[in-house]
Amino acid sequence: MPQDFERKDRYKMEDLIKIMEVLRGENGCPWDREQDHHSIRKNFLEETYEVLEAIDNEDPKLLREELGDVLLQVVFHARMEEEQGRFDFDDVANDICQKLIIRHPHIFGDIKVSSAGQVLVNWDKIKQATKGQKTATETLENVPKVLPALMRAGKVQQRAARAGFDYDGVTGALADLKSEIAELEEAIAKGEKAQCREEMGDLFFAAVNVSRFLDADAEETLSEATDKFIRRFAVVEQLAKQNGVDMKQSDLAQLDVLWKEAKKQLSNG
Repeated sequence: MPQDFERKDRYKMEDLIKIMEVLRGENGCPWDREQDHHSIRKNFLEETYEVLEAIDNEDPKLLREELGDVLLQVVFHARMEEEQGRFDFDDVANDICQKLIIRHPHIFGDIKVSSAGQVLVNWDKIKQATKGQKTATETLENVPKVLPALMRAGKVQQRAARAGFDYDGVTGALADLKSEIAELEEAIAKGEKAQCREEMGDLFFAAVNVSRFLDADAEETLSEATDKFIRRFAVVEQLAKQNGVDMKQSDLAQLDVLWKEAKKQLSNG
């Protein structure tokens, strides 16, 4: 054990920073020393999703653990930058504190607001100003491309709407969705693969617009639909086994009967 590291019954933030310094140090862990921002990039994403799973499961014990794993990723990346002399963890903490103070003038300044909606409007204006964004297009381009596609589409649409570019309501969004379906059908009929791909993308984008007007987050609703499909498929597979049906050899009509029965059982359950 490093001579300057003290074992404790309870550790704090500065201890985590010190542990990472030791792990990345000259006599530290070979694996930790070899990592760079890119090599652990996916780790950050995976840990974030595990936090979301803990939240969805309403599991505070797991949430506590997974938040620690995310915090480790922050400390890990900050340590790499400190080694290069560019910034350290304190700089990261300072920057987010400065940002929160600047973007909450109704708390830390003399701006008055009467609703959460006004808070968001002010937030967007301040964000655009501090990032030097002069056009609405720049705010759209600022949405990270690495976000899940449905989430990115929703954010882009929200920012376009704030600039005044939006449907009057869900009816217009739904009409556009139907139009995109027709265009996809036309592309399929022509057998043009590239056009089919393009129209499929337009269809997804239009569907996100509809979900936005329904206040149904596209990413979450698709995930829920996927879970529902898995539950129904499990019942279909069970029914097929009970009735001696080979799913791989069955025709669509036979499988559709099982599917409808699965839906009925789950809805009654």
